[in-house]
Parts: sequence; structure tokens; C-alpha cells
Amino acid sequence: MDLSDRSYELEIMDDFDIDGPAIDQTLRELDIINRTLGGNKISLDCFRKIIKNHSISSLADLGCGSGDLMKSMSKIARDKHIQYIGYDANPYIVKYAEDHTREIPNISCRSENIFSPEFAKEKFDVIHCCLFLHHFTQQELISLFKNFKSQANVAIIVNDLHRHWLAYQLIKLITRMFSKSYLVRNDAALSVARGFKKVELEEILRAAGIQNYELKWRWAFRWQLLIHTRGTLITNWSKGVFNFI
Repeated sequence: MDLSDRSYELEIMDDFDIDGPAIDQTLRELDIINRTLGGNKISLDCFRKIIKNHSISSLADLGCGSGDLMKSMSKIARDKHIQYIGYDANPYIVKYAEDHTREIPNISCRSENIFSPEFAKEKFDVIHCCLFLHHFTQQELISLFKNFKSQANVAIIVNDLHRHWLAYQLIKLITRMFSKSYLVRNDAALSVARGFKKVELEEILRAAGIQNYELKWRWAFRWQLLIHTRGTLITNWSKGVFNFI
């Protein structure tokens, strides 16, 4: 696999009509991978910083999968007034997420096309995207970020993959050894090939007119991107602390 440029080869999960036990197994495995390798922590660290400095009432989780991250966020915030809305284009995944988060009344899930005019009118305090944006082309991402910066009242959280040969080989090895899902075995390495170099993310943000952000590399081969859409973001680099004004 040549990783010098982003791959646009479709993943099996890009088929929005796929359903059944294979999806169930895939979502369970992805939750285990994200918890074990520290992927979830990247999103949750940003979420903690936001709620420490802002009072929020809504969060949209785009490409929400099982809804596992929304469950974790609701436990961290302990605020039943915050509404968490998960979005996924696959209706079967939305039903799975609804069942997975049923015990938390302030979580809801919707099947919706995020490129639709209807979605573009929606407003949230926070927009969260975990392992979601690598599914789109550069031009699609520029368009999405332009919309996001007007839709998100407080912040945008992005947690996505660093395209790197070691990450590609490691995830191939891990999934071959432990995964029972043919979707995970096929899509995990391909997702890395569709991931980003730092300069590519910076170019997308620049083209979308976004300047107020912090972009960090995090283990395991992830990018943590926090975009602040309200006021000014000041970063204390020595302590790694965000101060918002």
C-alpha cells in the first residue's frame, strides 16, 4: 500500500445498507479497540476541557457508531440537561446505538445525511467527529468544516487517524490476530490509508477559513483537533491548558 497520498478506496462500512450480525460484531470490536488503544481518551480529554470552561446544552456526534462515546461523555458531564444527538447514515447502526444507549434519556440517535440542507440548518454547542472525517474527500471536508464553524456555537472536536506505515502494519497485524469481523479486518487498515498527514489537515482548515484551533498528535497514531468557534482560544503550551475568552 502506497501511503504517500490519501486512499479513496471505499470501505465496506461505506455501504449504508449493510446490516445484521456482522455490523453488531464490528461495532463491539471497534468499541474494544478504541477503549484499549486509547482512542476514546482523545475525544474525552477535549470534552472535559470544553465543559470546564463552558456551559453547553447540546452535542452532535457525527458517525456515532454504537454511541459508546456519548455514553462516556454523559457520565463525565453528569448533566441531564445536555442533549447528545448521534448521527449515522446507516439506519441499522442508528438502531444499534439507540439500543446501546437506551438507559440514558438525554441521548438520541438519527439517520441523516450530513450534507443535506436540513442538517446544515441544525445548531449545536459542540460537534464531535471520531473516526468519521477520513471517509470524505478533501473538497467534501472543506465544505463540511465551513458548515461546522457556523453550526457549532462553542467548539468542534475531531479525533481521526494519522496515515503512517507503522500504524497501517500494526492494525493489520492486530486485526488478523484478534478480530472475528471481516469488516474490521478489511476496513481497519484501509481507514489508516484514508487518514491524514498533518499538512493535509492544516490545508483543509485553511481552505475552510478556520484559524482558531489546536492540532496535536496522540497515541495511537491519531490526530486530536480542537476548534474553538466562540471568542478567542489561548493555549498555554507549557502546561497544555486551554484558556477561553
